[in-house]
Amino acid sequence: MSHERIDRLYRSESRRVLATLISLLGDFDLAEEALQDAFMAAMEQWPRDGIPASPRAWLISTGRFKAIDRLRRRARFDAMLGELAARLDDRAAPDPAEQDDQILEDDRLRLVFTCCHPALPPDAQVAMTLREVCGLTTEEIASAFLTGPPTVAQRIVRAKAKIRSARIPYEVPPRGELTDRLETVLHVVYLVFTEGYAPASGDSVVRAELADEAIRLGRLLVELLPEPEVLGLLALMLLQDSRRAARASADGDLVLLADQDRSRWNRERIAEGAALLERAASSGQIGPYGLQAAIAAAHAEAPTAVATDWDRIVGLYDLLARADPSPVIELNRAVAVSMRDGPSSGLALIDAILERGQLDAYHLAHAARADLLRRLGRTADARAAYQRALELTRQEPERRFIEQRLNELARGPGGG
Repeated sequence: MSHERIDRLYRSESRRVLATLISLLGDFDLAEEALQDAFMAAMEQWPRDGIPASPRAWLISTGRFKAIDRLRRRARFDAMLGELAARLDDRAAPDPAEQDDQILEDDRLRLVFTCCHPALPPDAQVAMTLREVCGLTTEEIASAFLTGPPTVAQRIVRAKAKIRSARIPYEVPPRGELTDRLETVLHVVYLVFTEGYAPASGDSVVRAELADEAIRLGRLLVELLPEPEVLGLLALMLLQDSRRAARASADGDLVLLADQDRSRWNRERIAEGAALLERAASSGQIGPYGLQAAIAAAHAEAPTAVATDWDRIVGLYDLLARADPSPVIELNRAVAVSMRDGPSSGLALIDAILERGQLDAYHLAHAARADLLRRLGRTADARAAYQRALELTRQEPERRFIEQRLNELARGPGGG
């Protein structure tokens, strides 16, 4: 087996293996060390001996034994670690090869709820889930949070210490506590999806593994607690993700919604998302995720960009702004208004948001403003707005798109 195949296996399986190792070992740091030890052993043994019949089971078993060995070595300096190693060794660990996928998925769901425990600060809950459940680096999390990597690293260290000192249980909470814990979990899952569907940085328009991971977590939550907002979140992710294949050109360049080849949209995901949205709406208690899913459904139902029902979308944004007010929702509503009423109407709304000092560091606000200025023929103002967006953009395909717009403006009206 090549090292490249092991690298691919790491990307696809490491978070599942880590979740089960945390369950077996009861400690985040020890489990993370065990995960790395197991994959290092795989890099040494698999090219020589061949891939095991069940790679995941091999990694879990190897990681557990590596952790016990690590504790025994440290026991020379701390007798308590020797006792812990003995307890882990004596404990009848389940055979991973005999565990079905549902048991292993349950480990991951337990990990999600542990990372989102209310004893942890909200920003630490998000950082822990993105790091431990999804495997983002501290740099990637910092980029998503628009903060520094040292800040994210401190949040994670403190969260782990809190989990350890407060003896936070590694479990899905009892049903009586589940609803209160759900809002944070849904928020984190959607942040993971957003980082996959529209990464804050990097060379790709989409990080498919993260989008897939969030959707998988969403399905688990629907099975566990099929409440309207859980259904709405999964519907939203499926409807947005249905456009994945059309969001980038063959060269990896960004393709805007209006320019996408709608024949490449995934109709199965659209149908599944629409059915989930209908279930959520039938309760009469549709919330912010359900409203966002309804907006995504309106785009999915339009056979062409021109046929989009912008009046309906603006109305849904009106409801969303009341249910979950935020500057980003205001921005998205402004763009929808510009499509319904013309660029001048949308520009006035965006300028009002920016004049309040909100979203000044948000590149999409300046990119949206630049596009409206371009459509109005205000070339110099559009160029300045695009330049500001370019300064703030960390994703390479977005940078190339903005640079293309700037080049078009430099060529004049004939340049597009």
